[in-house]
Amino acid sequence: MNLQVTTEDHQGWTVLFVSGEVDFAVVPELGEHVRRAVAQGRHHLVLELTDVVFCDSTGIGALVGARRLLRSCSGQLRLVLPANQEHHVNRVFTALGLRRLFDVHPVLADALADDEPAGAAEAG
Repeated sequence: MNLQVTTEDHQGWTVLFVSGEVDFAVVPELGEHVRRAVAQGRHHLVLELTDVVFCDSTGIGALVGARRLLRSCSGQLRLVLPANQEHHVNRVFTALGLRRLFDVHPVLADALADDEPAGAAEAG
């Protein structure tokens, strides 16, 4: 299954809907989506990963890189991972102890409702 990424703006957040497999073959493409959003001044990103069916170590590296990039520009990164512990990315995150590094939400509405991104009121 190929990587698919679509972008939408919601409540001051840029949401990247990611589906398919996130592995070494597509990590550059995913990274480019994140870098493009940041270059356009979108420093409040949500990566919606519910439809990701596989994520290898390079995919995890891409997520950590996205986190690092957003922190470097005083931005925010949130992830949406379903509460289902059998979801592949959830299993990987649990096994590697990554949840503590990321702001993870079970559904998009929770990620968006938590609070408005800093500066969104002035930008809008």
